Amino acid sequence: MQLLSVNTARVEHFVATSGQALDSAIRKRARPGRIAVGPLGLDGDEQADPSVHGGPAKAVYAYPQEHYAFWTTVRGQAKVAGELQPGDLGENLTISGLLENKAWIGDVLRFADCELVVSEPRYPCFKFNAHMGFNQAAKLMTQSAYCGFYLAVKREGTIAAGEAFELLPGPREVGIVELFKAKMRKA
Repeated sequence: MQLLSVNTARVEHFVATSGQALDSAIRKRARPGRIAVGPLGLDGDEQADPSVHGGPAKAVYAYPQEHYAFWTTVRGQAKVAGELQPGDLGENLTISGLLENKAWIGDVLRFADCELVVSEPRYPCFKFNAHMGFNQAAKLMTQSAYCGFYLAVKREGTIAAGEAFELLPGPREVGIVELFKAKMRKA
Protein backbone atom coordinates (compact mmCIF):
# COMPACT_ATOMS: atom_id res chain seq x y z
CA MET A 1 0.00 0.00 0.00
CA GLN A 2 1.31 3.38 -0.99
CA LEU A 3 0.77 7.04 -0.16
CA LEU A 4 0.81 8.75 -3.56
CA SER A 5 0.14 12.35 -2.57
CA VAL A 6 -0.33 14.51 0.55
CA ASN A 7 -2.84 17.29 -0.13
CA THR A 8 -3.96 20.36 1.80
CA ALA A 9 -5.97 23.53 1.21
CA ARG A 10 -6.97 26.71 2.96
CA VAL A 11 -10.61 27.82 3.00
CA GLU A 12 -11.36 29.81 -0.11
CA HIS A 13 -14.36 31.56 -1.56
CA PHE A 14 -15.36 30.34 -5.02
CA VAL A 15 -18.35 30.43 -7.33
CA ALA A 16 -19.67 27.07 -8.49
CA THR A 17 -20.70 26.44 -12.09
CA SER A 18 -24.30 26.92 -10.89
CA GLY A 19 -23.39 30.47 -9.85
CA GLN A 20 -23.64 29.62 -6.15
CA ALA A 21 -21.00 31.26 -3.92
CA LEU A 22 -19.27 28.85 -1.54
CA ASP A 23 -16.61 28.80 1.15
CA SER A 24 -14.72 25.52 1.13
CA ALA A 25 -11.31 23.90 1.45
CA ILE A 26 -12.24 21.02 -0.88
CA ARG A 27 -9.73 22.14 -3.50
CA LYS A 28 -6.77 20.24 -2.05
CA ARG A 29 -3.39 20.35 -3.78
CA ALA A 30 -0.29 18.20 -3.44
CA ARG A 31 2.40 19.37 -1.05
CA PRO A 32 6.05 18.33 -1.32
CA GLY A 33 8.22 17.16 1.55
CA ARG A 34 7.25 15.87 4.98
CA ILE A 35 4.03 17.32 6.38
CA ALA A 36 3.32 17.44 10.12
CA VAL A 37 0.33 15.41 11.33
CA GLY A 38 -1.27 16.72 14.52
CA PRO A 39 -4.37 15.66 16.45
CA LEU A 40 -6.63 17.74 14.17
CA GLY A 41 -4.97 16.86 10.87
CA LEU A 42 -2.28 18.02 8.49
CA ASP A 43 -0.28 21.20 8.88
CA GLY A 44 -1.62 23.78 6.43
CA ASP A 45 -5.05 22.19 5.97
CA GLU A 46 -8.37 23.81 6.89
CA GLN A 47 -12.08 23.00 6.85
CA ALA A 48 -14.80 25.58 6.11
CA ASP A 49 -17.56 23.86 8.08
CA PRO A 50 -16.29 22.13 11.24
CA SER A 51 -19.80 20.82 11.98
CA VAL A 52 -19.33 18.23 9.20
CA HIS A 53 -15.57 18.16 8.48
CA GLY A 54 -12.51 18.00 10.68
CA GLY A 55 -12.18 17.41 14.39
CA PRO A 56 -10.39 14.53 16.08
CA ALA A 57 -12.46 11.77 14.41
CA LYS A 58 -12.18 13.32 10.92
CA ALA A 59 -8.68 14.78 11.09
CA VAL A 60 -7.48 13.33 7.77
CA TYR A 61 -9.38 12.15 4.69
CA ALA A 62 -7.98 9.33 2.52
CA TYR A 63 -9.17 8.47 -0.97
CA PRO A 64 -8.10 5.57 -3.24
CA GLN A 65 -6.45 6.62 -6.49
CA GLU A 66 -8.01 3.54 -8.08
CA HIS A 67 -11.34 5.43 -8.34
CA TYR A 68 -9.92 8.36 -10.29
CA ALA A 69 -10.58 6.60 -13.65
CA PHE A 70 -14.29 6.35 -12.76
CA TRP A 71 -14.47 10.06 -11.91
CA THR A 72 -12.59 11.02 -15.06
CA THR A 73 -15.11 9.06 -17.14
CA VAL A 74 -18.24 10.47 -15.49
CA ARG A 75 -16.89 14.02 -15.58
CA GLY A 76 -16.21 13.55 -19.30
CA GLN A 77 -19.78 12.33 -19.84
CA ALA A 78 -21.00 15.42 -17.97
CA LYS A 79 -18.77 17.53 -20.28
CA VAL A 80 -16.64 18.87 -17.41
CA ALA A 81 -13.27 20.06 -18.69
CA GLY A 82 -9.95 19.54 -16.99
CA GLU A 83 -7.87 16.65 -15.77
CA LEU A 84 -8.22 15.38 -12.22
CA GLN A 85 -5.19 15.75 -9.96
CA PRO A 86 -4.44 14.22 -6.56
CA GLY A 87 -6.59 16.03 -4.00
CA ASP A 88 -9.45 16.69 -6.44
CA LEU A 89 -11.80 14.45 -4.48
CA GLY A 90 -11.13 16.65 -1.45
CA GLU A 91 -8.76 14.11 0.07
CA ASN A 92 -5.72 14.80 2.18
CA LEU A 93 -4.13 11.47 1.31
CA THR A 94 -4.31 9.99 -2.18
CA ILE A 95 -3.54 6.32 -1.58
CA SER A 96 -3.27 3.11 -3.57
CA GLY A 97 -3.80 -0.46 -2.52
CA LEU A 98 -6.56 0.06 0.06
CA LEU A 99 -10.14 0.34 -1.15
CA GLU A 100 -13.20 1.02 1.00
CA ASN A 101 -14.29 -2.63 0.94
CA LYS A 102 -11.03 -3.59 2.70
CA ALA A 103 -11.17 -0.84 5.36
CA TRP A 104 -12.91 -1.28 8.70
CA ILE A 105 -13.59 1.09 11.56
CA GLY A 106 -10.63 0.78 13.94
CA ASP A 107 -8.08 -0.39 11.36
CA VAL A 108 -4.75 1.41 11.71
CA LEU A 109 -2.71 2.78 8.81
CA ARG A 110 0.89 2.67 10.03
CA PHE A 111 3.26 5.04 8.28
CA ALA A 112 6.95 5.41 9.05
CA ASP A 113 6.43 8.32 11.47
CA CYS A 114 2.71 8.33 12.40
CA GLU A 115 -0.36 6.14 12.77
CA LEU A 116 -3.89 6.93 11.62
CA VAL A 117 -7.09 5.07 12.57
CA VAL A 118 -10.00 4.50 10.17
CA SER A 119 -12.94 6.30 11.81
CA GLU A 120 -15.82 6.67 9.31
CA PRO A 121 -16.74 7.01 5.64
CA ARG A 122 -16.92 10.38 3.92
CA TYR A 123 -20.47 11.42 3.09
CA PRO A 124 -20.88 13.67 0.02
CA CYS A 125 -22.61 17.05 0.15
CA PHE A 126 -23.67 19.77 -2.27
CA LYS A 127 -20.16 21.24 -2.21
CA PHE A 128 -18.87 18.01 -3.76
CA ASN A 129 -21.25 18.52 -6.71
CA ALA A 130 -20.11 22.12 -7.06
CA HIS A 131 -16.43 21.20 -6.91
CA MET A 132 -16.74 18.28 -9.36
CA GLY A 133 -18.65 20.51 -11.79
CA PHE A 134 -21.85 18.52 -12.23
CA ASN A 135 -24.98 17.96 -10.13
CA GLN A 136 -24.89 14.15 -10.08
CA ALA A 137 -21.49 13.74 -8.39
CA ALA A 138 -22.84 13.15 -4.87
CA LYS A 139 -25.44 10.73 -6.24
CA LEU A 140 -22.74 8.78 -8.10
CA MET A 141 -20.59 8.63 -4.97
CA THR A 142 -23.59 7.25 -3.11
CA GLN A 143 -24.34 4.63 -5.77
CA SER A 144 -20.73 3.51 -6.21
CA ALA A 145 -19.72 3.73 -2.52
CA TYR A 146 -16.45 5.26 -3.77
CA CYS A 147 -16.46 7.44 -0.67
CA GLY A 148 -12.99 7.15 0.84
CA PHE A 149 -12.65 7.32 4.61
CA TYR A 150 -11.75 9.61 7.45
CA LEU A 151 -8.87 8.92 9.79
CA ALA A 152 -8.22 9.90 13.38
CA VAL A 153 -4.65 10.50 14.51
CA LYS A 154 -3.42 7.74 16.80
CA ARG A 155 0.26 8.78 16.80
CA GLU A 156 1.33 12.25 15.67
CA GLY A 157 4.35 12.67 13.44
CA THR A 158 5.03 13.47 9.80
CA ILE A 159 3.99 12.00 6.48
CA ALA A 160 5.25 12.30 2.89
CA ALA A 161 4.16 11.28 -0.59
CA GLY A 162 5.84 8.15 -1.86
CA GLU A 163 6.02 6.28 1.41
CA ALA A 164 4.50 2.87 1.96
CA PHE A 165 2.09 2.11 4.78
CA GLU A 166 0.76 -1.05 6.32
CA LEU A 167 -2.74 -1.89 7.48
CA LEU A 168 -3.07 -3.19 11.03
CA PRO A 169 -6.50 -4.82 11.42
CA GLY A 170 -8.79 -3.43 14.09
CA PRO A 171 -11.76 -5.31 15.58
CA ARG A 172 -13.31 -5.84 12.10
CA GLU A 173 -16.89 -5.31 13.27
CA VAL A 174 -18.05 -2.47 10.99
CA GLY A 175 -16.87 -2.02 7.42
CA ILE A 176 -16.62 1.33 5.66
CA VAL A 177 -18.86 0.32 2.72
CA GLU A 178 -21.56 -1.15 4.96
CA LEU A 179 -21.63 1.90 7.22
CA PHE A 180 -21.69 4.25 4.22
CA LYS A 181 -24.57 2.41 2.53
CA ALA A 182 -26.58 2.18 5.76
CA LYS A 183 -26.36 5.93 6.38
CA MET A 184 -27.00 6.89 2.76
CA ARG A 185 -30.18 4.73 2.70
CA LYS A 186 -31.48 6.87 5.57
CA ALA A 187 -30.54 10.18 3.91
